[in-house]
Amino acid sequence: MRGAGGIVTPREQSWILDLVRANPVNAALLDLLPALGLPQAHLTAGCVFQAVWNRRAGRAAGWGIKDYDVFYFDDRDLSWEAEDDAIQRLRAATAHLPAAIELRNQARVHLWYPGRFGTPYPRLASARQGIDRFLVACTCIGIEATTGEVYAPDGLDDLAAGVLRHNPVDERPDLFRRKAESYRERWSFLTIEG
Repeated sequence: MRGAGGIVTPREQSWILDLVRANPVNAALLDLLPALGLPQAHLTAGCVFQAVWNRRAGRAAGWGIKDYDVFYFDDRDLSWEAEDDAIQRLRAATAHLPAAIELRNQARVHLWYPGRFGTPYPRLASARQGIDRFLVACTCIGIEATTGEVYAPDGLDDLAAGVLRHNPVDERPDLFRRKAESYRERWSFLTIEG
């Protein structure tokens, strides 16, 4: 069941931020993103939730992270050129980091997603709505760059327990199953429900 507004308790927030910041790349991104002025910027996806599973598995916080996702939302200019300008500014600011960083303006995903993946995508109204659409419910998590607020619409219980459930916002159970199985291959303690 989706939580109220995606706000977590102060204790949970401290717990997840400590785990996420244990990865030096995450810590650097959270420190430098506010200066870029990207509206609604959130560090999200695998670099956040994998820190929890890596801790439980006794691995380094950054183990297995292929890229670092940053979502933002700017509907003032939906051109590729405007998004690319933001990507280039982030790339210059993070050139010293040994990581692939993916920046996406959630205001324009609906413009390119159907052509790339062959399925429609709704027009979003915030960066958090992009986070809401991840296939696995407990992976719907992000950290707002300017405030450090943790956004987790499904709470953190399943993430901590390693329970993977289908996200009802995304009606693609076949893709959910593939994604969940790929996670379980890397973190054998994970359980799949739904």
